[in-house]
Amino acid sequence: MNDQVKYQRMPLIFAFKDNSSYKDTYAGEIGTVALTAHLLKPEGSTNKTAVVFMHPTGGGSYLPMLNSLARQGIDTVWCDSRYRGTDSALIMEKVLIDLGNCIRSLKEDYGYEKIVLGGWSGGGSLSLFYQSEAENPSITKTPAGDPINLVDEKFISADGIMLIAAHESRHRTFTEWIDGSVINEQDPENRAILLDIYNPDNPNQPAYSQEFVDIYRKAQIERNRRITSWVQEKLSDFKKNNEKDREFGFVVHRTMADPKWLDPAIDPNGRKPNWCFLGDPKVVNNSPVGLARYCSLRSWMSQWSYDYAKGDGVNCAKNISVPTLVIGNTADDGITPSHTHNLYNAIGNEKKQLAWIQDANHYYFGQPEKSKESAKVCFNWLTENDLI
Repeated sequence: MNDQVKYQRMPLIFAFKDNSSYKDTYAGEIGTVALTAHLLKPEGSTNKTAVVFMHPTGGGSYLPMLNSLARQGIDTVWCDSRYRGTDSALIMEKVLIDLGNCIRSLKEDYGYEKIVLGGWSGGGSLSLFYQSEAENPSITKTPAGDPINLVDEKFISADGIMLIAAHESRHRTFTEWIDGSVINEQDPENRAILLDIYNPDNPNQPAYSQEFVDIYRKAQIERNRRITSWVQEKLSDFKKNNEKDREFGFVVHRTMADPKWLDPAIDPNGRKPNWCFLGDPKVVNNSPVGLARYCSLRSWMSQWSYDYAKGDGVNCAKNISVPTLVIGNTADDGITPSHTHNLYNAIGNEKKQLAWIQDANHYYFGQPEKSKESAKVCFNWLTENDLI
């Protein structure tokens, strides 16, 4: 395929009614959700297949990979969820409804006959979550206990899935990144020195022993569970006081402290040490862009709770039957190889393929040839599986 195909970028809007008992996004008409999207359509295209990307917090319309796919002659859609740009109140089950309405409109209003989900980064577990509910619908309430009937949504099944630089789930990834040294959520400066990986006085320094890593991972999970327990107590108190829709915002401090960012021997790949895809991890640990930094009670349960969040890519992958391509980047500074392997191994059918893009970073930023190479892998896989 000629990788210099020209394309048009066309703005789209998908609007639909929403009967939530409360509004969790800013402004706009109450009772209506309007999703913004871009369709990258190759010139002269009569394609009946669209590759559809969505990330829980959106914002990927201009990622290099989308342009590369369009230049391969593939109709490519990026659709933002209702939570574009912020995850503070994000409910994963509502994001599935957003993705479902996008897919339905592309089929019913735009004439596409086949849909392939493009699961980039955090969009990977989202795509698997969606497909699992499309094939085996079961969810009737959120992890916070609010009613949300995904069975009645009757999601349209995708015809295939492409997972590119995808992580296992938001809650698993977040728990790997959260700072295990924090003892008291109300006083994040109160930390266990033997677990504080950024404290030069901590005798545990890179390269870390396996014993330290195991202890640290246990502390991370325990911290997640402490926050979850507190969130559940708050929600329970609200319900007892007949305030079922009441919310409470809170801050989660220190959320980028994964030892692998300091020790490249942990889940090794070609990434550089003392770095992550958001920059210096020590700075990101306290910065406003950290995962779950600002959070609502319900969002915590749906996105970040280690034990209760349902958008688990590994678990959902077991339930899907459609062809699936998994692409890992060998110098990814956000998603390390264990996530790629775990997703691939979890896929519950034999119609799966694993590919690696050598020396590629998470976004292919500054690497146009890597983006092109990845797009060619996608094109060949789509062709081989009769998806285009």
